[in-house]
Amino acid sequence: MDRSLLMAIIMLVLGNNIVILSDSLIKLLDGFEAPFQFVLYRQISATLMLLPFMLLFKRPLLPKNIRWHATRAHIFLLGTVFMVISLTTLPLATANAIFYAAPIITVVLARMFFKERVTRLSLITAVLGMVGVLVIVNPSSTNIFALAALVVATTLALNNLLVKKLPAEHSILDTLYLTNLLGIPLASAMAWFEGASFDVSTFLISVGSSLFAMIYAGTCVFAYRAAESNKVTSAEYTGLIGAVILGIVFFTETPDARFYIGSVLIIAPLTVLTLRNSNRSA
Repeated sequence: MDRSLLMAIIMLVLGNNIVILSDSLIKLLDGFEAPFQFVLYRQISATLMLLPFMLLFKRPLLPKNIRWHATRAHIFLLGTVFMVISLTTLPLATANAIFYAAPIITVVLARMFFKERVTRLSLITAVLGMVGVLVIVNPSSTNIFALAALVVATTLALNNLLVKKLPAEHSILDTLYLTNLLGIPLASAMAWFEGASFDVSTFLISVGSSLFAMIYAGTCVFAYRAAESNKVTSAEYTGLIGAVILGIVFFTETPDARFYIGSVLIIAPLTVLTLRNSNRSA
């Protein structure tokens, strides 16, 4: 198998299971009414956590050619705001199921805007993965908050694809740092407009959420630089397995038959796609 393809898949599987921890922390903000405040806390904490590494590796704190970084930063900001809204208003499983529309949106957008070749097998894999997600969570209805979750999925897909527009000389560390730093001015303005007072627990949750989200973002930058989107995007669905395990351990949730059926629909096509690409690369 192509080593870069294998590493891209591994990194996406790892990242998508780690980001579930971030979602669970956000879920603790049940009834939260100041999403921009939370986003601001998260971006400031992420920037401060990354700053020592930027200094250690002597990376420029504000490098040239940051247009696409700024674009991704504000898409990320928008997605995070809608993520807070959806996770604090929808059941965790339903919100995550809609988030997992991101891979199939990625495939479609990659074909539309980047002219990536989408094979029949990769398209079938993405579709079956999405069907598997829906089988597992069995969403009973949709509402405006479900639309908020769909906005999150779209922003995730856009940011994954825009990785290809970033300067090659900018590392993953640069990308994570700039994504958070460049969104702070707008987040600050919107948080000021909200007028919410400082809350210690919200800040602590934002720090934990930020850490897990940065790990996920880093794996995405690595993966979508290392391989074509349509070859690795299905690996994102495996995060749902981690969500179910987390539910069993911390929320005493017991999977039913839909979980096992959905898991097969997610994992089996991904395995076939990986083996097929492995044979082609051999």
